[in-house]
Amino acid sequence: MGTVHAKEANLPKNLNQSSNTAVARGKHNSEKGNDSSTYYNKKKNLSQEEEIKQKSFDLQSVKARVDRVHIDGLMRTKDDIIRAQVTDLFKAQDFQDVLLRAYKVKGKLEALGCFRSIRIYIDTSQGPRASPEGVEVTFTVHEMRRLIGGINTMVGNNEASLVIGAKAPNLFGRGERLQMEYSHGTKSSTNINVSAVKPFVDSWLHTVLTGSIYNTNSDFPWSGYNECDKGFLLDIALNPDGAGILKHNLQYEGAYRKIISSKQASFRVREQSGPSLKSALRHICSIDKRDSLIFPTKGSLVQFSTEVAGLGGDIGFVKNELIVQSNWTPHESLTFQLGLQSGLLRGINNDMKISITDQFFLGGPMNLRGFEMRGCGPRQDGNSIGGDAYWALALHLYTPLPFTPGRHSFGDLFRLHGFVTGGNVSNFTFKLSNNYKENMKIFTENVRCSVGGGIAMKLGNVARIELNLVMPLLHVRSDVLQKFQFGIGLQYL
Repeated sequence: MGTVHAKEANLPKNLNQSSNTAVARGKHNSEKGNDSSTYYNKKKNLSQEEEIKQKSFDLQSVKARVDRVHIDGLMRTKDDIIRAQVTDLFKAQDFQDVLLRAYKVKGKLEALGCFRSIRIYIDTSQGPRASPEGVEVTFTVHEMRRLIGGINTMVGNNEASLVIGAKAPNLFGRGERLQMEYSHGTKSSTNINVSAVKPFVDSWLHTVLTGSIYNTNSDFPWSGYNECDKGFLLDIALNPDGAGILKHNLQYEGAYRKIISSKQASFRVREQSGPSLKSALRHICSIDKRDSLIFPTKGSLVQFSTEVAGLGGDIGFVKNELIVQSNWTPHESLTFQLGLQSGLLRGINNDMKISITDQFFLGGPMNLRGFEMRGCGPRQDGNSIGGDAYWALALHLYTPLPFTPGRHSFGDLFRLHGFVTGGNVSNFTFKLSNNYKENMKIFTENVRCSVGGGIAMKLGNVARIELNLVMPLLHVRSDVLQKFQFGIGLQYL
């Protein structure tokens, strides 16, 4: 877990060597004798060499129990929310367990969003009620200010945005916060969002409730329309394991949407122009065991989402989408990644419509590379109109830069990147009857495929940048190809 520094005289005598070590440092003491010159010669040699004696011992062999937990620096934060986070510390049985649980509690306190810094101090327990093996753990915290504002940048799928935001953290002392954001993207998209967040930290599901009101304007020149959304989103996030591996999101969204088609838009796009009202329930389940979000070397991701629209309004459909990613590293300089994405969209009845904004689109530097944004699939008069079913598959090979300067520092942000991608999107009508051959056409007809390579860069820990040279191998005449691609985004195939 780390090293603990202590004086040599205070070390227990019964400690054994192990991989979890504590280092005790001290100077050699000179032997007593009558020869003063020998004494000074030894002292001179020791001062020149400054030798350090190290002893290693197993932290698990040091019995310890937590007698008291102190929280220094609390002002607005309530005691009950803190007590719910630190109770796990009292279950520790040895010193290594104390360290592990202390860092776990620190992570829980940071997740509350109430503190800007947290420090941990561990000392022996003192006082009349102190146990022989007792320790006291002190967390020194610094609470956030009542109002925080700033200007920063945000990365979306092939779009960067300037974000101006303000936040009121720990509003009522139990992790609640109110935040407001305004963003303007590089593709003329704007977004205004006001959110209220309430965590239920004492719940075994680690529930977080979020309510948002938003106003979004987005431009889709590949499909010939502009979209304006005004709506409300209620999100209940559940984290049953507490470690962030298994997550559930239950959402309700009500939105008033207006599509404004361009003058050169196709008839299929222009006939969908105008306002519509969407009311939908959504469930997102994800299991993420990857060791990194951007450049994982091992682990897998499985995410499945289901959306049902038609509880009100004039939009009605059932939409399912699956995302799978697996990573393995046979050698420290070679990492393979296999990615799969697929989706199916079906209407509920003839009285409700499916808007073009709910369709699946394929193509772009972050999914099916070698094609322009929305460059694959059904098109009409040069506009991409999307499909109701799609699949995409990709095999990647990542390797570090070939030169050693920057290794374990700036150079670790980059990877050389080779890939093969394939997929298809279409408007086939899926039926549950004996129409098996018709349903399988999406895997046999008009399949797109590309191969390429380039360089990828990690941007923080939330996005990546790619510069690739791609050669499309399979495509149809209506597809829009792009051999040189620059991409920046959050979610990628």
